[in-house]
Amino acid sequence: MKVLALISTTALFLLLGANLPAFAQEEHHQESAKPAQHEAQAKPAAKQEQAKPQQQAKPAKQEQARPQNQQQQARPQKQEQQAKSQQHNQQNHTQQQAKSQQQNQQQHTQQQAKGQQQQQENQHQQQVKTQQNEEKSQQHQQQQANGYAQQSQRQYARNGQKDRYGHEYNESRFGPNHYSRFEENGGRYYNGRREYSYGGYWFYAGAYPAWFYQQDVYFILGTDGLWYAVAYDDPSLTFQVNIG
Repeated sequence: MKVLALISTTALFLLLGANLPAFAQEEHHQESAKPAQHEAQAKPAAKQEQAKPQQQAKPAKQEQARPQNQQQQARPQKQEQQAKSQQHNQQNHTQQQAKSQQQNQQQHTQQQAKGQQQQQENQHQQQVKTQQNEEKSQQHQQQQANGYAQQSQRQYARNGQKDRYGHEYNESRFGPNHYSRFEENGGRYYNGRREYSYGGYWFYAGAYPAWFYQQDVYFILGTDGLWYAVAYDDPSLTFQVNIG
């Protein structure tokens, strides 16, 4: 029995010894095959990874194409906006021209109306002035008639008569046909009095009335032999003067 157990044990060791190299070769062969399989598996993965960027690059092209499409789409919109803006500007310009023309017409109409009104006012003023001048002329004629009547009543001297000092009255130098306007500071200041030259002589008075400087005046000789200053427009205004 012991011999059989020993033989069985020995045979078992022999079988194990014979199979160990083969098993080791198989494990070595499997281990050497694993890197190859890993490389084979890694190659498709690498190919896939290399292919992915190319596939991902396509959207970039699409993204680049989109702005161009958007720009192409935006161009008609811009052109339309520009056309609308030009149309709006033209409308505004036309409206402004119409307003300007209307304002010019209104101003022209107003100026014409003002010119007509001014012309009517000028005509009215001219008529008033003409009427006033006619009234003044009538008054002047009436005053002259009254003055001549008063002169005839006063009996002024006639041509060739002399005053009491021997000064001759001459109608070519004295009387209503030789009136003049005198100034307050005119003539000359002589011997403490203001004298005025008239008809070749110097006449003076102790005091001069205000109307003497406001109206035309002439000098005339009275029948009493005295000289008088008379207002041309109103012969009722008179006062005595002395001859130098």
